[in-house]
Amino acid sequence: MEKKKFYMTTAIAYTSGKPHIGNTYEIVLADSIARYKRFEGYDVFFQTGTDEHGLKIEQKAEAAGITPKEYVDQVAGQIKEIWDLMNTSYDKFIRTTDSDHEAQVQKIFKYLYDKGDIYKGYYEGMYCTPCESFFTESQLVDGKCPDCGREVQPAKEEAYFFRMSKYADRLIDYINTHPEFIQPVSRKNEMMNNFLLPGLQDLCVSRTSFTWGIPVTFDPKHVIYVWLDALTNYITGIGYDCEGESSDLFKKNWPADLHLIGKDIIRFHTIYWPIFLMALDLPLPKQVFGHPWLLQGDGKMSKSKGNVLYADELADFFGVDAVRYFVLHEMPFENDGVITWELMVERLNSELANTLGNLVNRTISMSNKYFGGTVTQTGAAEEVDEDLKKTVLNTLTKVTDKMDQLRVADALTEIFALFKRCNKYIDETMPWALAKDETKKDRLSEVLYNLVESISYGATLLESFMPSTSRRILEQLNAEPRTIEQMNHFGLYRSGAKVTDKPEILFARMDIKEVLEKVEARKAAEEAAKAPKEPVIDIEPKENISYDDFARLQFQVGEIISCEAVPKADKLLCSQVKVGSQVRQIVSGIRNTYSPEEMVGKKVMVLVNLEPRKIRGLVSEGMLLCAEDENGNLSLVTPEKEMPAGAEIS
Repeated sequence: MEKKKFYMTTAIAYTSGKPHIGNTYEIVLADSIARYKRFEGYDVFFQTGTDEHGLKIEQKAEAAGITPKEYVDQVAGQIKEIWDLMNTSYDKFIRTTDSDHEAQVQKIFKYLYDKGDIYKGYYEGMYCTPCESFFTESQLVDGKCPDCGREVQPAKEEAYFFRMSKYADRLIDYINTHPEFIQPVSRKNEMMNNFLLPGLQDLCVSRTSFTWGIPVTFDPKHVIYVWLDALTNYITGIGYDCEGESSDLFKKNWPADLHLIGKDIIRFHTIYWPIFLMALDLPLPKQVFGHPWLLQGDGKMSKSKGNVLYADELADFFGVDAVRYFVLHEMPFENDGVITWELMVERLNSELANTLGNLVNRTISMSNKYFGGTVTQTGAAEEVDEDLKKTVLNTLTKVTDKMDQLRVADALTEIFALFKRCNKYIDETMPWALAKDETKKDRLSEVLYNLVESISYGATLLESFMPSTSRRILEQLNAEPRTIEQMNHFGLYRSGAKVTDKPEILFARMDIKEVLEKVEARKAAEEAAKAPKEPVIDIEPKENISYDDFARLQFQVGEIISCEAVPKADKLLCSQVKVGSQVRQIVSGIRNTYSPEEMVGKKVMVLVNLEPRKIRGLVSEGMLLCAEDENGNLSLVTPEKEMPAGAEIS
């Protein structure tokens, strides 16, 4: 029987900089859905990627002193590295600078122009560079961008426009007759009431004020505006061709079953994108889900606030699967979630280390202690076993129901409810007490079998959310991941199999105080690395001397008690330097840096056993040591702390 297809996408990440944990949440959320659909038997195609054109990119590249392509290559590579670090199982990573994508976007633009849906005009409005969007004065909120709240600038230029109003009524009818199209429902109401029902304005789809974009083939001073370029990735990435030569992959997978995006770009995906598809005579995606944001404890993450957390940084502290668990578990279906270091440590200790890790460790340790690691089903059942089995077998239905609704956090909660029921079962059956009675040996064996079987079942379900942890649990139990058909049965663990004799700690408990100290130390190190560096000077090295050579030099602290300029010598000062009980006269070429008045009272480093010599008729009985920079500026070498005149320097 042929598998049913499931094509899903994330929004493509904008290559303006390294994605923070709020951006990374989306790819992890999408991955959990894709993995679960594969588990259910679907033929999944999971696409993600990067959005790489626009004015903001052009400006950032210019500031960095590199070309826009060099800039986006760096950032796209960084994004892909984080997606891979988080163990996400995407099938295609598209970049909007891919040549095949660019060629198709140009074809689509020309097709829509020839059809009369795109026309040339003139645009004047308020422009938000970060969002790459024009707004009328009435659309602004407190004079700022209604999407991101940043400043907007007046802009005026020739542009091509798309006739949005032509398709507005058709889209309204589609949304009304397809209640599942926009999720959650609150997002649907927002789009209808705020944008569609008041009436759609035609959309600007080209720009002339920057060059980093896909050129319009028949009018190359225009580049195709970001939304027509970026949104079409969902079809170009699977081989769409508007001239009728689309690939088998496109024919198989379109329409998309799910577009997973952030709530801040729901308008573009539920108004602009469906209308573009209608103009191309293509079916609309089955569902667009606008997920909420993951916020730092003190609000939405931004570099300007200094409250940005990154997935790789969190993974260094907690491990990849712990980060996956946290972002999936803490994000409500409709409301924004919150992430803090304190909350992550609390969840790690209570849910991952205690509920799950301790359960697996205890079960394996008891199997080794009482039966040498061999797990045997004896049939010595009691009534309490039935409730455990019922909980286990009902978990699949509960998880699937939650995943069908895209309530991923709730699905994960159901799996951990299974693990909590296993912990309760240990308390109910008290294996340590059974072990003291030889006549209860079969019962003890049955209890441990039920635990291993239940944990294996739960670990199979856990794979979609915490794939590495799922594998590690099953390996320690010497169990195989199950198919969805096998999940309707209890007792599939092979009786007589042996668990590992060395259980590993899945998640180690952490101390919040130590974690916060490490976080602060890391921040301090990062700030120090950003601080302006003192210039360094490399000089031509002299040949090495022996220790005996160095030992012959005598350095002492001297105190300058008087100083005068040497007549007719612009660079020379003559100082009287107290070294111990003696006073030495030293002539130095430091007048360009120090005045005689500045010298008096200074403690300096003196080479005292230098053979006396005459300089401009004055006897010099030593040398003051100085440092010199590349511009010839001098600085006397002085002791860091107060030292008496005559103190030896060694």
